[in-house]
Amino acid sequence: MICLQYAGCRWIQLCFVLMAGLSACSDQVAYPDESGTFLVFRRQSLIGEENYTVRSSASGTEVYSLQGENERGRISGVEAKLILDAAGNPVFYENRRLTSNDTTNVLRVEVTGDNVQVHEKFLEPVALTDPGVFFPLHSNIPAAMEGILYRFYQQAARDSLHLLPRGTLRMVFRKSDQVEIAGQEVTLNRYVVEGINWGGRTVWLDTSGNLVALVQANTQIREMIKKGYESALPFFVAGNVEEQMMALAQYPQGSASGKNAILALVGADLVDGLSPKTQKGMTLIVENGKIAAIGPQDTQPIPEGATILDLSGKTLIPGLWDMHAHANQVQWGPAYLAGGVTTVRDNGNELEFVTAFRDAVRKGATGPDIVMAGMTDGEGITGNGIVRARNLEEAAQVVALYEANGYQQIKIYNAIQPDVLAELTKLAHEKGLSVTGHVPVAVGNAADAILLGMDQLSHTDRILSVLFPDKKLSDLKGNYLLNQGVTPDQIERATRFLLEHKTVLDPTIALDRVRDIPAGTAVETVEPDAYRIASELFEGKRFHAGTAADKVANASNNTRLAMDILGQFFRAGVPIVAGTDNAVPVFSLYLELETYQTLGGLSPLEALQTATIIPARAMGMGQTTGTLEVGKEADIAVLAQNPLIDIRNLRTVTGVLTNGVYFESNALWPAVDFLPGNEQQ
Repeated sequence: MICLQYAGCRWIQLCFVLMAGLSACSDQVAYPDESGTFLVFRRQSLIGEENYTVRSSASGTEVYSLQGENERGRISGVEAKLILDAAGNPVFYENRRLTSNDTTNVLRVEVTGDNVQVHEKFLEPVALTDPGVFFPLHSNIPAAMEGILYRFYQQAARDSLHLLPRGTLRMVFRKSDQVEIAGQEVTLNRYVVEGINWGGRTVWLDTSGNLVALVQANTQIREMIKKGYESALPFFVAGNVEEQMMALAQYPQGSASGKNAILALVGADLVDGLSPKTQKGMTLIVENGKIAAIGPQDTQPIPEGATILDLSGKTLIPGLWDMHAHANQVQWGPAYLAGGVTTVRDNGNELEFVTAFRDAVRKGATGPDIVMAGMTDGEGITGNGIVRARNLEEAAQVVALYEANGYQQIKIYNAIQPDVLAELTKLAHEKGLSVTGHVPVAVGNAADAILLGMDQLSHTDRILSVLFPDKKLSDLKGNYLLNQGVTPDQIERATRFLLEHKTVLDPTIALDRVRDIPAGTAVETVEPDAYRIASELFEGKRFHAGTAADKVANASNNTRLAMDILGQFFRAGVPIVAGTDNAVPVFSLYLELETYQTLGGLSPLEALQTATIIPARAMGMGQTTGTLEVGKEADIAVLAQNPLIDIRNLRTVTGVLTNGVYFESNALWPAVDFLPGNEQQ
């Protein structure tokens, strides 16, 4: 059975017993009988385990899996069952949640003769006739079933394998690794597997073909390691980083490369990011990765030897920023550039991966510039990641760690204590780092967090607790703006407070928009480009859990009120920066800016500035990037249509220039399995 630790360091029994009555064993089996446990890690922090049993007989094989997690205090359980026939082919698969319904990752696949029935939560059942050789899975496939999948794949001796309900699996041997386990050298075979999560995962099998460990992302990094091998976690993390960097090196390199190249962008209209006026028919000269000159096409000289890019009919804007990214896999690099994003702030990641990603981009790999906020949390099971500041001494160690690795910020999470927060902010400021993130539970309120030294705050529900300085955030639950009511005096006092402390706000309002849709509704109802994302992201990003039908109106009205208040803050001079928190990869940045205009009352230019010059200034980079001005870095997005006419024209990105390299978007989207937009066709 599985017992999960609950918040407050108590243990409660949320225990599930593996199903009994398994078939008796036979001398003729497709897969060996076994029972075992996989440990589940998130950002290298142990959050749960999966217990499994495999039993075979003459009639086939049955696999049972039970996974329990306490992920930041969120207790969940998943039960899964897989049945293979005597020939080793899957005839039944089902996974279901045991503790909540807040997920779309629920699947049942059943074979009857030549017919296959596929049932997914929120979707109409699909009946298929004679689909050929296949394996059933969702992107959250349990490790036990994944181990069977790899045996099935290798026994089939195929270059690829059809998956149901969608996708194709490819498994490529990379190398044999020697790993020290319990004082002995053990040989493990490393593979890269594509088709389960977006991009790929790094997998290790033992010499008998048993799954031992895997590291995967699908927009958040998880490690699953067979019990007994957990001491090798750092090795598995490093191996995944190595494979990810090799994958990054294979992506398109751009059509004009090198900071020393001289480029002439000719004929486009120009939106400089400062003026509401569009400059028509301009030429922009780039030398050594910087903007060397801007002038009318008819009069601007073009240096001898320059590479000329004819962009007539296009519109140039400053490259976009995503100020709430979690770039946990290298596929974000081409995807962000394809969408016109030239800089991201990574708001919490595994240090080993994100520093390698940043460094690779600096050396010319395909991706946006990365500035980093280091995830930091306090004691207990509700904590996030493995970097913890539980006392003043650890606070000093955390600041030293992130400063040594070139981070620009410390990111605060929910379990930090007030005295530790004060120490973190003091030490960070002494080292030239700023402090961003959540309002910790024990701190109480956004106003209290700011008084303790936080420079920036994330997420609307936490930010707007500043309106209620006499209340704790823990007492402001649900749609608290509607429930509590907000007066003009409250807004005025909060505005003065935020301006006084120069606080930067990171609302991630697009995430609220996505969460507000009715449960079971495709995200396209609010994010029209969601259909373009990779198929492996379908369950988690194209279909969100959403909101119960009877709560949608209140949730939407609360979001509207929140955005109205944020709009008032902005017009008074409070800096607001656009960030997605991975709601829908890349595209929800456009939704964020559109929402600033439609619900917040910002002009198209003001909305654009939340993803250009305002974040650049917030990160101390406003003198070098964020606008199209002579002397600044040539971070430029090329659009088919002008966003000052309609902010939705941000969705017409056709190319991007960053670090002296020009990329066509239609060469980048397919590289990460996204569909191109109509403007690229």
